[in-house]
Amino acid sequence: MTDHADDSNNADTETRDISDVPAVEIVTTVAVHLMTASAIKLGLGEVTEGHNPEDDKDLAEARILITSLAGLVKSAAPMLGNAHAGPLRDGLKTLQEAFREASDIPDAPGEGPGEKL
Repeated sequence: MTDHADDSNNADTETRDISDVPAVEIVTTVAVHLMTASAIKLGLGEVTEGHNPEDDKDLAEARILITSLAGLVKSAAPMLGNAHAGPLRDGLKTLQEAFREASDIPDAPGEGPGEKL
């Protein structure tokens, strides 16, 4: 049997813990997760025995992830400062270029994932 009071205390502890995390760290962590997921969906994941990263390739999913990353970077960059925003912009640009290269029929300039943002 689960003690609901213990569950409530654990949730409160987790809430208190995240309240101590600076916003810049949360934003950059989310951005890194979006970048990682995008790279995997572009088929750029790690090659391991018995697994071909091309099997994970899904450009429709990559488009969503890259566009989401672009929105996050664009909206947060002015508040993050160049030390944090610069690498995020670079990562975004790299993923956008990788998307263009992975596409059989590339989007028109300015029409790729997140490019309108």
